[in-house]
Amino acid sequence: MRHLILAFALCATSALASEDIADQYPASILYSKPVEVIPNVFSAIGATAPPTYENAGHNNNLSFIITGDGVVVVNAGGSYLLAKALHHEIKAVTDQPVKLVFNENGQGHAMLGNTYWAEQGVEIVAHTEAAIEFEEYGAQSLSAAQRSLKERADKTEVTLPTQTFDDTYKVELGDMSIEARYLGPAHSPGDIVVWLPQKSLVISGDMAFHERMLPIFEHTMTADWIETWDTAFEPLGATYVIPGHGHPTNMDQVRRYTRDYLIYLREKIGAHLDEGGDLAEAYYVDQSPYAHLDTYEELATKNAGRVYEQMEFE
Repeated sequence: MRHLILAFALCATSALASEDIADQYPASILYSKPVEVIPNVFSAIGATAPPTYENAGHNNNLSFIITGDGVVVVNAGGSYLLAKALHHEIKAVTDQPVKLVFNENGQGHAMLGNTYWAEQGVEIVAHTEAAIEFEEYGAQSLSAAQRSLKERADKTEVTLPTQTFDDTYKVELGDMSIEARYLGPAHSPGDIVVWLPQKSLVISGDMAFHERMLPIFEHTMTADWIETWDTAFEPLGATYVIPGHGHPTNMDQVRRYTRDYLIYLREKIGAHLDEGGDLAEAYYVDQSPYAHLDTYEELATKNAGRVYEQMEFE
């Protein structure tokens, strides 16, 4: 059964991702039940849609690693209740206590569950820049969650990580080596990946996308993201990739829909600039090869506009 789950996960394509798929786990506030991707590494795959009341804000992947001497969680969850629900699932598969939580970045879906884990006495670790980001904008993330999730945001507060790091945070637990790494500028401030060298598996966070279109924020420097990919992420040589959003997959898939998309969009905008095109027209450069991705309608024009604004001054 384990191998069937793994085969399904690694063969998953964008056809499996849909914003219209109803909640997959009605017995829980989680959008889907955690699956064992490889032995002792589980992930609850979130919706590929934006956060809504219906998906309870579970629109990213919440993963955990059973080490033999405790559990390491990757992403606190987008609310107190999501964190609590994930913990319930962890306790259903192991008696080992949760000893550490990593926040993959400073966004609400990575950190708003911190309050629950702090109540359990668990160490919460994030990159220094991610902690600063959440300290500055966490109240906004909380307000947005309360508006969309309503009572499903109950008990959610802004709780900062208990530890921060700049480059690498290594953990040796049981028979598992776990490395949280900051590879360089990418999607948002303080993005980290969690690398399991013995398993050749990376929990990539928002470094890598493949089933939903990646968002380009005002502070997302696309040229830097490509450089970080080429010089630090790709050289990991990971066999298995658990992305920040969407089903577990492989490096070829995330390269196609992350690095290659960034290069494609920059080439389109670059040609538009060379022709003297303005911002209003830039929103509508051809992105049809990626139109099948979830959140395309929400993000494609925004992405094009932001890349134009960046490249105009490069």
